Amino acid sequence: MSKSILSSADAIALEDKYGAHNYHPLPVVLAKGEGVYVWDVEGKKYYDFLSAYSAVNQGHCHPKLVEAIAKQAGTLALTSRAFYNDKLGSFEKKITALFGFDKVLPMNSGAEAVETALKLTRKWAYEVKGIQENKAIIVVCENNFHGRTTTIISFSNDEDARRHYGPYTDGFVRIPYNDLIALEAVLKNENVAGFLVEPIQGEAGVYVPEAGYLAKAKALCESNNVLFIADEVQTGIARTGKMLAVQHENVQPDILILGKALSGGMYPISAVLANDAIMSVIKPGQHGSTFGGNPIAAAVGIAALDIVLDEKLADNAQELGDLFRDELNKYISNSTICSMVRGKGLLNAILINDTEDSDTAWNICLRLRDNGLLAKPTHGNIIRFAPPLVMNKEQLLACVGIITSTLKDFEK
Repeated sequence: MSKSILSSADAIALEDKYGAHNYHPLPVVLAKGEGVYVWDVEGKKYYDFLSAYSAVNQGHCHPKLVEAIAKQAGTLALTSRAFYNDKLGSFEKKITALFGFDKVLPMNSGAEAVETALKLTRKWAYEVKGIQENKAIIVVCENNFHGRTTTIISFSNDEDARRHYGPYTDGFVRIPYNDLIALEAVLKNENVAGFLVEPIQGEAGVYVPEAGYLAKAKALCESNNVLFIADEVQTGIARTGKMLAVQHENVQPDILILGKALSGGMYPISAVLANDAIMSVIKPGQHGSTFGGNPIAAAVGIAALDIVLDEKLADNAQELGDLFRDELNKYISNSTICSMVRGKGLLNAILINDTEDSDTAWNICLRLRDNGLLAKPTHGNIIRFAPPLVMNKEQLLACVGIITSTLKDFEK
């Protein structure tokens, strides 16, 4: 590839001067992506092991996605929902049939979709379940990550996300993740309307709950007339080896939240799915978005789902994820720097033997970058690994080699 007219140092300096400092990026400036690879402005090639936080499951610049967005952008980009368009209905039919729901409400970002699900749950609580107005409670889990809007950070226990953003929104109760006893106890409150949960807590460090947790949690919700709300923004669209992570336990959520890879990273698309008994509480004028459901989003969403199905990316994620953990465990069994690998499919993380406030994981990611692989720490001492699902076995084993050789450099 031809080099950018900007150097990495120049690009970083521009962002530092003119952009808000609300992120702490790894110091690498990317200019091109294709499949599992990205290139920086100087032309150095890397394996992408973050996939834009699992948004690029279909790989960078997949030709079918490029074609879909280019064709639709040159035909009709936006009408708002003041009018019908000729793409949205086809997208709605495809996504509802694929995931087994009556209706879908399209939005743009994952956080918007979570907010939509919260509003939908509360409206259902008052108009269907019969909870007294302004008394509805939504149960969430400790160490959750559902976005950074004012309402969402109100039920977060991440102080970096919360501090100095109050007053906070009421109506939420937080319980420990992967704790059925705590869930059963809180559901005794007749004002509980919904239980919002990540099937795997990604941002918290790829915490996978015990087998059976999701199925038993869904059963508890059903017995108490409480909506089970699955946030699959990060775990959905084949990332964990199934189209949805809840499908590992044959769970059908009452409300499903999708985003990120719903567009293959090509365009902001999110969605909330539910059956008529729930979705029908939303009437014209009561919720919406100028861009939600626009023709480009619909066209890209159809193509993104087709790619996942046609290329059997869920099966690939399952196979390569098992291989990744098996290979890493061979190394970890004798490691002093890394104590475990955990995950499902191609959503994985390793735990570095150091404190959360140390810079060891960050320094390991810098060395991984130098060695041609991009990843990022979360919570100080955890490194998340989530490559595009189009990766093949040869590429995965090459990446395992980069990871293990880099970790060996940090062995004490």
